Amino acid sequence: MPVGIEAWLHQIPPVTRTWLALAVGTSVAVQCQLVTPLQLYFSFKAAFTNAQPWRAVTTFFYFGSISLDFVFHLFFFMRYSRMLEESSFANRKADYFWLLFLSSVMLLALSPLFNLPFLSSPLAYVPIYFWSRRHPSTPISLFGLITISAPYLPFALVGFSWVLSGTWRAAASDLLGCAVGHVGWFVRDVWTREMIGGPTVLSEAPEPIRRLFGDDY
Repeated sequence: MPVGIEAWLHQIPPVTRTWLALAVGTSVAVQCQLVTPLQLYFSFKAAFTNAQPWRAVTTFFYFGSISLDFVFHLFFFMRYSRMLEESSFANRKADYFWLLFLSSVMLLALSPLFNLPFLSSPLAYVPIYFWSRRHPSTPISLFGLITISAPYLPFALVGFSWVLSGTWRAAASDLLGCAVGHVGWFVRDVWTREMIGGPTVLSEAPEPIRRLFGDDY
């Protein structure tokens, strides 16, 4: 029977758990000098012209060197990704993966416009933003200092991230994640309901993805 950290990890839903494990493993590998950030960052030229396609994946798992900012992003991403996967996407692993996959594609397309080599932080804000829109009346206590309603949570975290990093670039990348999260929420909760009248391939995972995750609904 799993105990301790193994039991805690076992309680985290699978998509969030896999993302967390890859993020921690990537930063530990960099910290141990097994790889360098220069081998992980994304650019269209490096990924596709220079035939290094893994960069389109590793860019989403490197949160930087192990630091207070690393812990901050990892904690809040894990907390709200887990809550979202356990509530809105309960027993719908494929749909949650599809949300993150489409968000990742959008971030890759936008990254040259904002000169962002690493997209882990923007992607982490997608589930935070999505959860905040799905629970608009929920009060949130930030570090026991202030209480805000859920829709203001992503922007409050952007402000804290700016303070921790000390640069506007970190805030800009997190705001990009909020924008992509807004698109994901709009497509699923507004567009399909009020304009289309039903799910589309942008709001629900295709059948092959569902079979891959073993979802049946």
